[in-house]
Amino acid sequence: MPNRPRCSTPFSRLPNKACYPPRTWSPPKAAPPSSANAPSAISIPAHAAARSSSIPLPNWQSSRPSDASAKEEEENMKKFINNVDDILTESLSGFAAAHTDIVSLNLEPHFLTRRQKAENKVAIISGGGSGHEPLHSGYVGYGMLDAACPGHVFTSPSPDQMLAAAEAVHAGKGVLFIVKNYAGDVMNFEMAAEMLTFENATVLTSDDVAVENSTYTTGRRGVAGTMIVEKVVGSLAETGADLAACKALGDKVNSRTASMGVALTSCTVPAAGRPTFDIGDTELEMGVGIHGEPGRRREAMRNADAIVADLVAAILEDLKPTPGSEVLLLINGFAATPLMELYLLYNSAAKLLQAQGLVISRSLVGNYTTALDMAGASITVTLLDDEIRQHWDSPVHTAALRWQC
Repeated sequence: MPNRPRCSTPFSRLPNKACYPPRTWSPPKAAPPSSANAPSAISIPAHAAARSSSIPLPNWQSSRPSDASAKEEEENMKKFINNVDDILTESLSGFAAAHTDIVSLNLEPHFLTRRQKAENKVAIISGGGSGHEPLHSGYVGYGMLDAACPGHVFTSPSPDQMLAAAEAVHAGKGVLFIVKNYAGDVMNFEMAAEMLTFENATVLTSDDVAVENSTYTTGRRGVAGTMIVEKVVGSLAETGADLAACKALGDKVNSRTASMGVALTSCTVPAAGRPTFDIGDTELEMGVGIHGEPGRRREAMRNADAIVADLVAAILEDLKPTPGSEVLLLINGFAATPLMELYLLYNSAAKLLQAQGLVISRSLVGNYTTALDMAGASITVTLLDDEIRQHWDSPVHTAALRWQC
């Protein structure tokens, strides 16, 4: 397998773009948070504040053009919602209440931590826009994350969330941030890192092979492979390994992981009240991003084997595995695809990988990195070695992933 960089652009040179709004919608200037749920004040250095103010993060809560049209959109949108402004807080509250043995919830600002703080280990933290559940909150717990920072739907979490979470879980050996490669996420995590007074490092995930540069990224997007990085690095951190070792393993897993997705329908952001993009009943989006970003092409619907063949071909072209290589195969649903169909996709993908002489020794099928209510799926392949396999197999106990516990 070639030693290839995944995102060579330094954090400070990434473009100042919104995180990931719908491709057909231009967000208005974000309004300040209401006093009822404004995050606690944190002093931000002048240089970081200046950069932060130049990032026009989308304000989904105010994205509707008028009260009248907003009401009409809400009435036409079939979702279990009380008020779009409260969806994140209410969802997180329900998640924390359902898993009181695993997580604790902080609301001002929003972040989740392990119920029992781990000691004498590197703290592993991730985060990103909501709407991809169980990523990332569902992976807080033993063997994975120490904390997760959820932003509003498809919107980057803020630096103060990350800073507060890091200070809550730091256990004396530093903090490792695992960040998906989206401009808003990268910049905000970087600002939080600059404000921390203790040692920290970042692993940038960029496993999506669909496009090299996307609407809201420089370099490849971080998608379902992020969960694999979190699991493997989380396991190593439990052994007491130092920060440098945890970062090195995270970078290695990312470099040996490739993903590609396909969408059959769009998704609907609650605050927008309408589909993120238009797609015909007989069309699919090959290489779609997990926020509805454009993929490689729009094409006519085909049978499952033909779709999987294209996805697998793109992944193998990237990884260039040799016959006999051992792999982990993940079939990930985007939320609205039935498990029956996901297992059908696994059957097709497994045959293609085995035909290339690859050994599928680990597998996972289900909804692990979703896209709200999108119908679609992604395929992820990770090239295993002894170290990665050992830490994938090790005990984990989170809301969404657990074994040997």
